Amino acid sequence: MRHQAQFSRREFLKTSANGSVALILGFYLPVRGSGRDIPDSRVFRPNAWVRITPDNQITVLTEIPEVGQGPRTVDTMMLADELEADWSTIRVEQAPVIPEIYQHLHTGGSGGTGSAWDYMRKVGAQAREMLLTAAAQQWGVDKKDCRAENSAVVHGPSGRRFRYGELVATASKLLAPKAESTPLKSPSEFHFIGKSIPRVDVPSKVDGSGVFGIDVRVPGMLFAVVARCPHFGGTLQSYDATAAKAVPGVHAVFPIAPLGFLPKLERNINTAGGVAVVADSTWSAMQGRKALKVSWDKGPNTSETTEAISKQLKEQAVAPPSFVAVNQGDALRALQENVKKVDAFYELPFQAHATMEPMNTTVHVREDGTEVWSPTQIGKLVQEEITILSGLSAKQVTVHMTLCGGSFGRRYQWDYAAEAWQVAKEMKRPVQLIWTREDDMQHDFYRPYSYHRMSGALDAQNNIVAWSHRVVSTPIRAVFDLPETLQDPKHVASQELGGADVIPYPVSNFRLDYSPVYSGVPRAWWRSVAGSFNGFAIECFVDELAHAAGLDPYEFRVKLLRDDRKLPGIRSQDDPPLDTRRFRAVLQLAAEKSGWGSPLPAGQGRGIACCYSFDSYLAHVVEVSVEKDGTVHVLRIVSAVDCGTAVNPDGVKAMTEGAVNYALTPVLNGEITIKDGAVEQGNFDGYQVLRMSDAPDVEVHIVPSNGDPGGMGETGVPPLGPAVANAVFAATGKRIRRLPIDPASLAANPPVSS
Repeated sequence: MRHQAQFSRREFLKTSANGSVALILGFYLPVRGSGRDIPDSRVFRPNAWVRITPDNQITVLTEIPEVGQGPRTVDTMMLADELEADWSTIRVEQAPVIPEIYQHLHTGGSGGTGSAWDYMRKVGAQAREMLLTAAAQQWGVDKKDCRAENSAVVHGPSGRRFRYGELVATASKLLAPKAESTPLKSPSEFHFIGKSIPRVDVPSKVDGSGVFGIDVRVPGMLFAVVARCPHFGGTLQSYDATAAKAVPGVHAVFPIAPLGFLPKLERNINTAGGVAVVADSTWSAMQGRKALKVSWDKGPNTSETTEAISKQLKEQAVAPPSFVAVNQGDALRALQENVKKVDAFYELPFQAHATMEPMNTTVHVREDGTEVWSPTQIGKLVQEEITILSGLSAKQVTVHMTLCGGSFGRRYQWDYAAEAWQVAKEMKRPVQLIWTREDDMQHDFYRPYSYHRMSGALDAQNNIVAWSHRVVSTPIRAVFDLPETLQDPKHVASQELGGADVIPYPVSNFRLDYSPVYSGVPRAWWRSVAGSFNGFAIECFVDELAHAAGLDPYEFRVKLLRDDRKLPGIRSQDDPPLDTRRFRAVLQLAAEKSGWGSPLPAGQGRGIACCYSFDSYLAHVVEVSVEKDGTVHVLRIVSAVDCGTAVNPDGVKAMTEGAVNYALTPVLNGEITIKDGAVEQGNFDGYQVLRMSDAPDVEVHIVPSNGDPGGMGETGVPPLGPAVANAVFAATGKRIRRLPIDPASLAANPPVSS
C-alpha cells in the first residue's frame, strides 16, 4: 500500500517568524495541573486566572471559548487593566474545563463580555493589591505610598521600583484578599479598556500555529466519518461494508445508534445515528463511506417539503393563536375603528449556520478516563455529556476547548461530540470524527422557518394606535424537550418571540400572539435567534407605517421616539429595560453619518432599521442599487452602536462588520429548502454564502459610554435584513415580503402600496 504523508494545516502553513510578537497566544492541551511542576515560590498564583513568574511574564487564563469573537483579547484587557500590567509581558491560555473552578466555560447569547466584565477586573485587582502589599513588606514602607504601573510597583516618596517578577516569592506567601472587596478603577483610569488593541489570536491564525478542532493531532490518532440517513428521523435498515473495508487505510466499519433525550442531562442530544467508517486518514474514511452500501428507513417525515411547511405556516397565521403573549389594550378593536390601516406579511425560511470549519471532535477513550478536543461553545456541557454517556466521573473526563472556525450558535450543540465518543469507544484509540461540508449542510440545526402577519393603525396625528403581530414558526423547544413539556404553549413560544415583545415605538393597543408548526427538520439557535426574524418583520412594518403616514421613515421613527422611556421586558422581567433614549441616539447617529436625505442616483435607495438586542442598540443605514433584472447590490452600510463600554472598539467594529456580512447571506441568496424530509442543498454552490466581491463598504460608529458592556456578537444581525428591504423599497417602490430576495419577482411585480 502506498504511504500517505500526513500534514496538518498548521504544518502546511507555518513559516519561520522574522520578528517578535509581544503578546503570545497559548493553547491549553496538557491535562489538568499544567504548571504544577513549578514550585509555588517560583510562581505567583493569586487566583485561577493569572500567574506571574520571576522573569516578569504574566499568563492570563480566559474561560470564554474563542469562536471568533475575541474573548481572549477582551477578557485579558479587563484583567490587565486592573493589574496595571505591561501588555508586552502577557501570554494568554484557554482555561481548562474544570467547572468547580471556572464558571464561564461557555459562550452564547452574546453574553461573554458582559459575564466577564465583573470577575476578570476583580481578579486582576486582587493580584494588584497583593503585589502592592508584597512590595511594601519588602521595602518596609506603608502600602498607601506605593502604586502599581506597567508590571511594576513604585514607591512614590523614594522612586524605588520592583518589577512584578521580583515580588513573586513574597506575594506567593500572602493570603489573598477577597476579590469582591478589592477596589476597582474608575473609567478615567483605564489604560487598556476602551482602546483598540490588536487581537491576540490573529498572529497564530495567520501563521498557521493556532489549533482549531480540525488541527488536533495526537499520537496513534485515526479519522472517522459517519454515513447518516439524509431524511430527518430516518434510521438504518441494513448495510454492506465489504467494499468499504477494501478501501486502503480503512480500519473499521460499524453502526452507531441515534442518541435522544438524556434525562440526567435534561436535553435531547439529537444525533442521527448511522454507520461509522474509521481509517488512517480523512480521505480514506471518506472513500470508505462512498463505497458503503446502505439501506435506510426514511422515517416519518418524508412528506415534508418547503412548500408544505410554508402552507401550514400561512394557515396558522389566520387561525386562532396557540398563545397570546402580550395583550395591552384592545388592538383588534382599534384596528377596526381606524381608517388608516396597514396589513403585511413576511416569510423567512430555514437557514444554515454554514460555519467555515465543519463540525469535528477528537476523543480518546482510555481505561482510566476519556480525553476530548473539541471546537465547542460549551466545554462544561460537553464534559457533562461525556460523563453521562460513559458513566465516568467528571474528574475522569478532560475536555480541551480549541479555537473554532465560526459558530453562530451551531457549536452550542452536543451532537458531534457525542458521535465522536461513540466512535472512539469502539476503537480504543484517539479518533477524530470529522463532518464534510455536505454533512454540515444537511445535518445542521437550522434557523426556524417563520411567518409573520402584521396589522397596524395610525390616528390623525400619525401615532400608532394599534399593533398586532402574529408569529408562526417551527419552534426550537420542540427539538430539545420532552413531548409532555410541549403541552404548555407559553413554553413552546419561549424561544420564538425575542425582540417582538417590547416595541420601542409607543403603541396604544399592542397584541403579540404565537402559533407553532411542528416539523421534523432540526432547529436551534442561529445568530441572534428569534431577533433575526422578528426584527425583520417589525422594522419592515414600521417602514410601511411611515409610508402610510406619508412621512420619511427616519423622521417617522424619531418623531415616535421623542419621549425618553424605559420599557421593561414583558416575557421576562429580569431582562434590562429598553431605553428609548439610547435607541433614538443610534438612529440619529446612523442617519447623520450616512448623509440621510441626500440624493442618490436613479436605481439606488437608502433604508434604515434599528433593533435592541442582547443589551445593546444598533442601527443600520443601507444603500443599495437594483438592476432592471431585479438583482440587488448592497453598496454601503453605516452602522451606529451603543453597547455600553466598548472594551475593545476595534473588536466591536469587527463584530458589526462580521454580523453585516453574515446576515446578508439569508437576505440575498441563502435558503435551506426541504424535499422528502431532507435538505436539498449540499455545499456552497447550492447554499450561497456572501462572496467577498459582494461585500459592501461598512462604517461603524460607536456611541461613547461607561455603562456595563452589552453583547455584540449577534447585535448587528436583526436590523440588517429590514434595512436592506427598506432600501429596496426606496429604490423601486416594491416591498420585500419574503427572504431571500427573489430578483425575478422583484423585476416582474409592479410597485406595491403600503
